[in-house]
Amino acid sequence: MDQSDRMFWQYTLKMRYRNSPHGYGAIPQFLHWMTAGLVLIAWATGTFDDALPKGAARAAGTFIHVTAGLTILIALILRLLWRAADPPPPTEPTVLGKWLDRAGALAHYALYALLIGVVVAGIVLQFARGNALSVFGLFEIPSPWPANRAFSRSVKDIHELFANGLMFLAGFHAIAALVHHWLFRDRTLVRMLPGSLR
Repeated sequence: MDQSDRMFWQYTLKMRYRNSPHGYGAIPQFLHWMTAGLVLIAWATGTFDDALPKGAARAAGTFIHVTAGLTILIALILRLLWRAADPPPPTEPTVLGKWLDRAGALAHYALYALLIGVVVAGIVLQFARGNALSVFGLFEIPSPWPANRAFSRSVKDIHELFANGLMFLAGFHAIAALVHHWLFRDRTLVRMLPGSLR
C-alpha cells in the first residue's frame, strides 16, 4: 500500500465518524435516528398509557416512557455538543433558494426547542404529581415539592401540547426530506442515511 492509498483510507476512516461537505458522519447519524425512534416510543407510551392495564403493565409503560424521555435529553445534549465541534454539511441548493434554507434552519431550531420542552415538562409533571423521578432504574430523584393536582393537570396539558407539536413537526420534517429526495432530487435525505459517506 503506497502513501496515497494509506492517506485515502485514513481519510475514509476519519470521515465515517465526522461530517463532510457531502454528508453526516456516523455519530450524528446515529444520534439522529436514535432520537427519532425514542420520540416515537415516548409519544406512543405517553399517548396510549391508559390502554395498558393498571399494575405492572402500566408501571412498565411509564418506566419506558420516562427512560425514553431522559435518553432523548442526553442524546440532544450530545448532538448539540457534536454539532458545535463538527459543523453539519452545507445545505443542498434548491430551486427555491435561500428562503428554504432559512425555513429548514428554523424548523431544526423548533425541533430542538420542542425536544427540550417536552422532556422538561415531563420531569416537572412527574414532580408535580409528587412522584420521584426514576433515572434509568438506577436511582430516584425525589420530588422537590408535594403533589398538586391542579398544577399537575396544567403541566400535563403543556407536556401533551409539546409532544403533539413535536410529532407534527417531526412528520413535516420527514415529508420535507422526502420532497428533497423525490422532487428536488438532491442529497438532503441520502446524506443522513448510513453508508452515505461511502
